[in-house]
Amino acid sequence: MDVTLKGKKFQTNAQPPQVGDDAPSFTAKNLNEETVSLSDYKGDVLIISTVPDIETSTCSRQTNTFNDKAEDLKNTRIISISTNTLEQQTKWAESKVLSSDILHDSDRSFAKGYGLYIEEIDKMARTVFVINRNGQIVYREVVKEMAEDPNYEEALSAARHEEAELN
Repeated sequence: MDVTLKGKKFQTNAQPPQVGDDAPSFTAKNLNEETVSLSDYKGDVLIISTVPDIETSTCSRQTNTFNDKAEDLKNTRIISISTNTLEQQTKWAESKVLSSDILHDSDRSFAKGYGLYIEEIDKMARTVFVINRNGQIVYREVVKEMAEDPNYEEALSAARHEEAELN
């Protein structure tokens, strides 16, 4: 899939999963170096927010925005995942109160498995997925210009809709 970064065109390693697909399984490490997998979130609505580099302003804002909104969602879990190192993510998180899970994709297996890996810059494309409690993707946004923000409200609305389905 084609994406751009500040106007320069890049290609991801594959097509990301589509709405209606089952979310591909994955494992990644959290800030405590514990292995986390998609199956850990089974039965919950899940927002997966991917960022190219948590140390940039847009990526930091995206992670902060979803982290802050996590408190407003009743039956939704949020994970933010990047290819940053544990040390970079830990430094970023030092002054934050986290309501979401921060995962690092050190081996790029998540990025590659979701078709988001950009080998030329060793980053993952900026995306947001909402996954229902059955593990199916119900919302997907691949941000074509990676320096831009995702549509937060559309993603949150999709999660709220799935939460309403739980009742």
